[in-house]
Amino acid sequence: MTGRDRFSTATRIKLLGEQTAARVYRSQTKRQARRSRLTGRAALLALVLCTLIVALAYPMRQYVSQRAEVADLEREKQQASERVQQLRDLKARWQDDAYAEQQIRQRLHYVLPGETGYIVVDPDAARQSRADLGAADRPWYSNVWDGVDSSDASDQ
Repeated sequence: MTGRDRFSTATRIKLLGEQTAARVYRSQTKRQARRSRLTGRAALLALVLCTLIVALAYPMRQYVSQRAEVADLEREKQQASERVQQLRDLKARWQDDAYAEQQIRQRLHYVLPGETGYIVVDPDAARQSRADLGAADRPWYSNVWDGVDSSDASDQ
């Protein structure tokens, strides 16, 4: 390059273009290197996160299902304790002679000596046959006599 070529506009533009191209090339290679490093880091981070998720998925599922089971058992325990309390109250009521007498009169249709027992029959219920009524719907003595009648009929 001669002195005159060195200061010519074309030479300076050409030199400027080469310098700019070199800078752009260097920045692109740096960016690509940085980008590839970030991509590798991101891939490693993604791999670690996926591994953690997979490793913790089963224990978390077990934990959640066990918590649900514990909640169900606590609810059952509460219901059982309420039932126990109801049964204790019922037992205490049966200890009272007046309550026991009332229940015996109501359920078994007992009467005291000198009293007359009456059973009021619903006209609609009288139309139904005795076989249609369930054993729980009839007085206990009707069930006993039906059993005697049916066993007597089977012997003949």
